[in-house]
Amino acid sequence: MAAAAAPLPRREPGAGALLSIGQVLAKLTPEFPQLTSSKLRFLEMQGIVSPQRTASGYRKFSPSDLERLRFALTLQRDHYLPLSVIREHLADVDAGREVQTPVAPPSIHPAERRYSRADLLAAAGAAPQLFNDAVSTGVLKAAETYDEQAVALMRALVALDRHGIEPRHVRGLRQAAERQVALVETALATVRRRTDASSRAKANELAPELAARLDEVRAIFVKDALGRLTD
Repeated sequence: MAAAAAPLPRREPGAGALLSIGQVLAKLTPEFPQLTSSKLRFLEMQGIVSPQRTASGYRKFSPSDLERLRFALTLQRDHYLPLSVIREHLADVDAGREVQTPVAPPSIHPAERRYSRADLLAAAGAAPQLFNDAVSTGVLKAAETYDEQAVALMRALVALDRHGIEPRHVRGLRQAAERQVALVETALATVRRRTDASSRAKANELAPELAARLDEVRAIFVKDALGRLTD
């Protein structure tokens, strides 16, 4: 069984040097490799931390914020607790109430499943040839094991295949996604070339936001095209 998270001290705003998002990630990602700037913003939205803002709008985290993040991420990873429970616990800590660290049996939330090729085909209801076509066209990357996203992709390909849309027909969608990422990289090139932590943090914040805006534009174009199709 995983060890309980260390007791959390009360929040002390302004105590110690403030950290940028990039610095927070540098300190926490060795323990939590899946942590991203988007996840940090989500934890802020959920009330786990309340970083200060500079005049330019950049987030600045205190050492107390850092420990709250480490505490919350540990409870999520080792005890599978929902953020609502973690948030209530932190509120009790901030109020000075005597509390015990909440724990839950690890078995209530199984680890992310990995699928072999055979398991992937079975889960998606896909024929081996469809899988081979997806890999050969670059729609699906070949691997030893596959995650849930690969299962979702294969299920979508199975549904499309019933209507005569083959992996080779959707290869352009993956290529378009790669071009979209390249466009975001180009837009952020000036910021990414800077080596200071604040610039890296700014790039980490802007990248998903720009990608989301491009997705909105693409969705509008698709909707417009479908409207012409049904006219």
